[in-house]
Amino acid sequence: MKRFLLGSIATLLVVSAIDPVADRLTWFMETVPVMIGIVVLTATHRRFELSMLSYQLLWLFGLVLIFGGHYTYAENPLFNWLRDTFDLARNYYDRVGHILQGVAPAIVAREILLRCSPLQPGKWLFVIVTAICLAISASYELIEWLAALTFEQAADAFLGTQGDHWDTQWDMFLALVSAIAAQLLLNTRHNRELARLDRIPFTAEDAEKHDY
Repeated sequence: MKRFLLGSIATLLVVSAIDPVADRLTWFMETVPVMIGIVVLTATHRRFELSMLSYQLLWLFGLVLIFGGHYTYAENPLFNWLRDTFDLARNYYDRVGHILQGVAPAIVAREILLRCSPLQPGKWLFVIVTAICLAISASYELIEWLAALTFEQAADAFLGTQGDHWDTQWDMFLALVSAIAAQLLLNTRHNRELARLDRIPFTAEDAEKHDY
């Protein structure tokens, strides 16, 4: 399964570079997190194997970034169809990206903290993971701001605000809410997978007793 995830995401990344809708610079800025992720996960998978849930969520997040890089977040064909069909104010594909920006980092951060720190499942873990996800989202918005200052008009497709003055706030809010939801909804499965990896000090049966 891990080989399929790696092979498919790498293939889609290469294909997405073929005649992107905007330009090469926009494609690169949108997809560079995927490139970094592929390198880091490939280099560390033997020494620090993640749970399958983490790999699957990172793959899904990478998929969203790749399609966003090829079509831009304002011109995704499926969401253009949804916009026109339901008379929406904008293309909402970028909202999907920011939801995954909360979900995937939440599970990965949770896993790293459980395996590399004294933290155990509970309220403090939940709060710290949520804070990390919000910090990641805010950092990404700062990167977009820096890109706007550096590339000016050329960064419009990368920003994808589509005239929404509250776009930054919506992005961070969605990442925050989705990070909280991911921890609440996926914690049991995540605990079980970690228990099977023998990376945290409780069994698969004990995992079901923890709320976070």
